[in-house]
Amino acid sequence: MLSSDARRGDNQSTMTALLKPGNPAEVEQAIRWALAEGKTFELVGRGSKRAIGRAAQWDATLDLSALSGVTLYEPEELVLSARAGTPLDEVEALVAASGQQLAFEPLDYGPLLGAPSGAGSIGGALAANLSGPRRIKAGAARDHFLGVAAVSGRGEIFKSGGRVVKNVTGYDLCKLLAGSWGTLAAMTDVTIKTLPRAETSASVLIFNLDDAAACKAMVAAMGSFGDVSAAAHLPAAVAARIAEIAAGRTAVTAFRLEGFAPSVVDRKAVLENLLAPFGALDSLNEAASIALWRAIRDVTPFAAKTAGDRDLWRISTAPSRGAEVGRALTEQMDAEVLYDWAGGLVWAALPIADDASEPLVHRLVATAGGHATLIRAPAAVRAKVHVFTPEPPPLAALTMRVRQSFDPQGVLNAGRMWAGV
Repeated sequence: MLSSDARRGDNQSTMTALLKPGNPAEVEQAIRWALAEGKTFELVGRGSKRAIGRAAQWDATLDLSALSGVTLYEPEELVLSARAGTPLDEVEALVAASGQQLAFEPLDYGPLLGAPSGAGSIGGALAANLSGPRRIKAGAARDHFLGVAAVSGRGEIFKSGGRVVKNVTGYDLCKLLAGSWGTLAAMTDVTIKTLPRAETSASVLIFNLDDAAACKAMVAAMGSFGDVSAAAHLPAAVAARIAEIAAGRTAVTAFRLEGFAPSVVDRKAVLENLLAPFGALDSLNEAASIALWRAIRDVTPFAAKTAGDRDLWRISTAPSRGAEVGRALTEQMDAEVLYDWAGGLVWAALPIADDASEPLVHRLVATAGGHATLIRAPAAVRAKVHVFTPEPPPLAALTMRVRQSFDPQGVLNAGRMWAGV
């Protein structure tokens, strides 16, 4: 039935029981037990993102890693189904062997949190709604999430979606579960869309732009016929930590082109002509380009081993406001920043200062629009600050109603996103 032991969770200060169901029926059984006993669960897949979120306490850990394995893959139909605990690396290797990819380019949080790389699960990627630099073109995980089977906090098994894109009638629960961080239901099986992998790729680089000029260049590139699949800006100190661009010892603004080789060549010429007025240009071949964008995807300049003495915030805003947010953080908090999504995603590494940075970050986000998430900080800090941007009262009330519809007793990951939710 259920395997059980005890261990100390990353987010908890007391020893808790560990339940490890081996199939969906045992997940249902575990949640029904928690309901009957008045217990709460920390819900985890393979544990790679346990240190993200409020440092709440739960009575037990529900570990879904035994729900593993790809159950269907039809490359010609661009669809894959898997148990929620299936390692993400396993899924990506399987689709790569058929010349395909997960177009939402999920980042690997492991190195940022001081953990090994490649430890995430496909269910965890969807629960956290992961995305990488290709977000500006291909969307996030929720945009590729076709179907799900899950167990709600009521102890009820439900299914939503299916194996094709246009199959939704009624509520699209896949979109709701994506980004819910396990607070609504325990996913047991998921179905996602796969896409063909680009034949080749290259990158165009501009050197020595300040943050504001870089954001203008990125906005110009995104509106051009270059069909850019990623755009990022790395200030000099941050660029120096990525081998492929470190030699220049200057700020680097990078643009990625993907597709068939002749198309990449033509679009590269268009992009270089457009960007020439901004400054000196260079380019990277396919191998170097792939390595650069993997480093940007995983935010390796701010990995725990290189910036472990800093808290890390992930701030999403309008691309035109990214430089404004980054400049304010740099001036007021001595932040190091990295801009992705053409300036719309600001990764900010701030000196550890207890909870002093949190009000400033949320105030800047409120002014610029968007939201922020505290990705890395000591548990004591995460226990008392807003790890996720506080919602306006009407939206918070709606969130609570949704939460109560799926999990009225607060069995699953209660308090991980917001206190009392």
